[in-house]
Amino acid sequence: MDSMIRAVIYPLLIINLLPALSGQEVDILIRNGHVFDSRHDIDTTMDLAVKDGSIFRVDFNLEELDAKLVLDASGLYVVPGLIDLHTHVFVGSRAGKFADGINSLSPDDFSFKAGITTMVDAGTSGWRNFPQFKEQVIDQSKTRVLAYLNISGWGMTGDSLQEDLSEMDVEKTLLMAKSYPQQIVGVKIGHYTGASWIPFDRALEVAEKSGRPLFVECHLPEYSLEDQLERMRPGDIITHAYENISERTPVVDDNGNVLSYVMDAKDRGILFDVGHGGAGFWFNQALPALEQGLWPNSFGTDLHRFSMNAGMKDMLNLMSKYLNMGMPLNEVLKRGSWFPARAILRDDLGHLGVGAVADVAILRLVEGQFGFVDARNNRIAGDKKLVAEVTIREGKVVWDLNGLAAKPFDE
Repeated sequence: MDSMIRAVIYPLLIINLLPALSGQEVDILIRNGHVFDSRHDIDTTMDLAVKDGSIFRVDFNLEELDAKLVLDASGLYVVPGLIDLHTHVFVGSRAGKFADGINSLSPDDFSFKAGITTMVDAGTSGWRNFPQFKEQVIDQSKTRVLAYLNISGWGMTGDSLQEDLSEMDVEKTLLMAKSYPQQIVGVKIGHYTGASWIPFDRALEVAEKSGRPLFVECHLPEYSLEDQLERMRPGDIITHAYENISERTPVVDDNGNVLSYVMDAKDRGILFDVGHGGAGFWFNQALPALEQGLWPNSFGTDLHRFSMNAGMKDMLNLMSKYLNMGMPLNEVLKRGSWFPARAILRDDLGHLGVGAVADVAILRLVEGQFGFVDARNNRIAGDKKLVAEVTIREGKVVWDLNGLAAKPFDE
């Protein structure tokens, strides 16, 4: 069935289930935007209504609704709030640290201006300090913050403690994951320099027993990439997928070909996250991988103090890189929303279905002359980029670049 036909049928089916529109008041009515919702095969110009923090209606010509706020999204894309699958946001006062430290960043400072409504922290905390992370950051943030729990009890301490096998306790990690099922969405293994497979196997055991994905962060110099991928299960996620540094095998060989065992892992259901960061994204890996079908499932940024002002910048910059590398816009948008939601088993996120939480990004596709930089300071030229005009989180405008939701000033 053609996607345009599906886009028409979906809202018409919803119409039959809802009462008449006349006289109903909604909080926000977004008019004339190009609505994109991969889960429901919507990719066309429509209206979208928000009421009481949820998606109330997606349909054509909703002008009959009374709205407290009307946003004209003509020429803009209305998409689910973006989901960044790889961040470090356990910010605190400890100098030189990620866990409770200044190397992590405050979520709200970087999320909404990039159209992001959900961030997943990549194992900055473990079973010992996740409650502190929750109280200190998760509960204080307007951004929805989820987490992979590090198999290391203290998370990313940046010292020998994060490699202490006695702190990698399966039962205590599992108990913590079960205690916070709404916030903890997976288990992370990474930043281990030893040859023992005990940390990897314990992380995998927790993932299996908790029914969550394993998130493999590749800072595992004594493990071969092939061995890591062989141990991973369908639905597990490997990040820094297009990295080319000495501590790991790149996915593309010296002749520009994607390694056969890497493609086999993809075909088996392993999910590849970008994990751009300060060193995790190289054009000499990403471009041939894209051309040969090794597409990322998600655009994790690896947001932290050292990546935010370097080649990575933000998630929309990363998505724009892929646009200019040749990935179609609809594929870019689904990998920024619905695909990452599925990866963390959160089907309540990443779409604009009626009744879903009203996390919405209104994006502008700008044409011009731009440059995009990888982790090695290599640049490619591009003629388009995505910019967040408005971000809505739980039905409230939390970012408004050009005042589309503001009142005109009348002297």
